[in-house]
Amino acid sequence: MHKLTQSLAAIGLAAVMSQFAMAETLKLGFLVKQPEEPWFQTEWKFADKAGKELNFEVIKIAVPDGEKTLNAIDSLAASGAKGFVICTPDPKLGAAIVAKARSYDLKVIAVDDRFVTAKGKPMDSVPLVMMAATKIGERQGNELYREMQKRGWETKETAVMAITANELDTARRRTGGSLAALRAAGFPEKQIYQVPTKSNDIPGAFDAGNSLLVQHPEVKHWLIVGMNDNTVLGGVRASEGQGFKAADVVGIGINGVDAVSELSKSQATGFYGSLLPSPDVHGYRSIKMLHDWVVNGTEPARFTEVTDVVLITRDNFKTELAKKGLM
Repeated sequence: MHKLTQSLAAIGLAAVMSQFAMAETLKLGFLVKQPEEPWFQTEWKFADKAGKELNFEVIKIAVPDGEKTLNAIDSLAASGAKGFVICTPDPKLGAAIVAKARSYDLKVIAVDDRFVTAKGKPMDSVPLVMMAATKIGERQGNELYREMQKRGWETKETAVMAITANELDTARRRTGGSLAALRAAGFPEKQIYQVPTKSNDIPGAFDAGNSLLVQHPEVKHWLIVGMNDNTVLGGVRASEGQGFKAADVVGIGINGVDAVSELSKSQATGFYGSLLPSPDVHGYRSIKMLHDWVVNGTEPARFTEVTDVVLITRDNFKTELAKKGLM
């Protein structure tokens, strides 16, 4: 009887130690599409911070294309991971990612970009952590209007250059929010000009902005709206090419990290500043939600909207970027 008691105690101790070991070695993946970008490096850094605090290992994998994404899920399953956070290289991979994850019983949270079906319909069943695109757009519009007033520009001499990419949901909601805020502030609709860009980079936005500027030689001052830093920078470059001085242009981008070289220039340009979101919040919060889902069964909300954003300008960008580990 004494030996049986000892044996049962040993089995019980082994079970406890096994459970403890499992807790010690919990593995969660964090997959990003562009690991060389400061934004994603910061997400990884703060995912690691959550891992250290909550005692799990973060497996970080670059997934620049569809093939590498599906291979990464295979790799995570083979390593014993219980789930992953992913910023997909292509939202239309959503169905394939979910199917692959389910085949391994892995939990999935999307970050930064929402999954869509092959037909472009949002996959609302997958938990998503994402910037509040419309609200950030509204902030862009309000900051532009505030700076216009600060400079004493007459509204009748001012126009809005809105460089759009309406086929992209995030871009449409950002620029839509910005223009809605400008209208709500009292900026006249007839002086808001929208022009589509072929690509969300400086060359594409430059071409779009240039084509608009030549149509409106009567405008003395420009407010420039775009979905990211580079579209706004393209508009600013176009205004410079048409002879506008920095004092007559206000462009405010979104993203922050792509604005560093511009804000570092010795001479001010028409690029006034950028709205810096929170990759630190995205990285920490998304993987903590995944941890709580795996460990405690706490299923995340279908949509977690991140509204943390700060306006960086030539005066404060170094300090603000350093706070988030981006400099």
